[in-house]
Amino acid sequence: MSGNWIEVCGKDEIDEEDVIRFDHGGRTFAVYRSPDDEFFATDGLCTHEQIHLADGLVMDEIIECPKHNGRFNYKTGEAKGAPVCVNLKTYPVKIEGGAVFISL
Repeated sequence: MSGNWIEVCGKDEIDEEDVIRFDHGGRTFAVYRSPDDEFFATDGLCTHEQIHLADGLVMDEIIECPKHNGRFNYKTGEAKGAPVCVNLKTYPVKIEGGAVFISL
């Protein structure tokens, strides 16, 4: 994998089936840990009203925006119905030495 890898946090800082907010370079990202111990990253703001997704609910590969319950698949970024209709951008993730990195 090539790219500009940025360290986000320690692997154990994200609970199973949860999300954390990560700010870098004036942008906000959301980093998720699945029940299968896989890690994923998306843009961190809802495409509907720019609300921080890390404040939302994570369940069954879905992040739900805390404001209007817009839902996205956090693995693919796919918008899953109204009020959101624009997908989230996703980013490659790697685990190295117990740390989580995303590629910008």
